[in-house]
Amino acid sequence: KGEGHVEGEKIENPDTGLYYDEYLRQVIDVLETDKHFREKLQTADIEEIKSGKLSRELDLVSHHVRTRLDELKRQEVARLRMLIKAKMDSVQDTGIDHQSLLKQFEHLNHQNPDTFEPKDLDMLIKAVSAKYK
Repeated sequence: KGEGHVEGEKIENPDTGLYYDEYLRQVIDVLETDKHFREKLQTADIEEIKSGKLSRELDLVSHHVRTRLDELKRQEVARLRMLIKAKMDSVQDTGIDHQSLLKQFEHLNHQNPDTFEPKDLDMLIKAVSAKYK
């Protein structure tokens, strides 16, 4: 009944249909907890975001935010490895190279599975942008 948006209220976003949708949402939620990054995100235009300019701001977020992003990335890498293992188990082909399979996941830097770096944010943004071209 005419109730407006309440300050601090969480707005549910529709599912993007991306196989890494949950990871994307968690990264955004964590980044928005950093005041500096949230301000940059709110003032950035879409081209700044797509070009990777916003990704460079990751170096300025708090240690707590970086630690949480590192955790999220390790969880996502573990999830992808489980998917690869399940796929391997289903086809019983032991000649599959894990690294080549990981390369098909373009939303994170698989060569550095432990820390979330500006390159990871840039890759995540580019993967989402490519999906919606």
